[in-house]
Amino acid sequence: MPNNKSANTATTLGSLGIAPYKEKRGEEYMNADQLKHFRSILDAWKIQLMEEVDRTVSHMKDEAANFPDPVDRASQEEEFSLELRARDRERKLLKKITKSINSIDDEEYGYCESCGIEIGIRRLEARPTATLCIDCKTLDEIKERHINR
Repeated sequence: MPNNKSANTATTLGSLGIAPYKEKRGEEYMNADQLKHFRSILDAWKIQLMEEVDRTVSHMKDEAANFPDPVDRASQEEEFSLELRARDRERKLLKKITKSINSIDDEEYGYCESCGIEIGIRRLEARPTATLCIDCKTLDEIKERHINR
């Protein structure tokens, strides 16, 4: 995926079949239309991830074989291991998506958990599960790097 944020957003939304939100002059932040837009993004993303889990389970059932050649067996085990790691990351992402959907229901979506300011439409389109504004996220990453030295 490209590093360009607008290209990244377009790719993320495009892969879900959702157009970027077009803000109207003077509209209130996180109004009903915006919340509906983000719920559709999160719901579509959740469905996409769940379908991927189903495909993985089917693939692993269909492809599971007891190869007599140890190299073939090791290759298959490595492939399955990579798939399972990817699904584990997606499982964690599904929890974040569910948390974001719940925050929409609680009318808290789109606001920084740390300082309370608006996260922003474009940032949320790029990362719909974001819970921190860009400034708080930057500070969080700086602290994390400092601690991990």
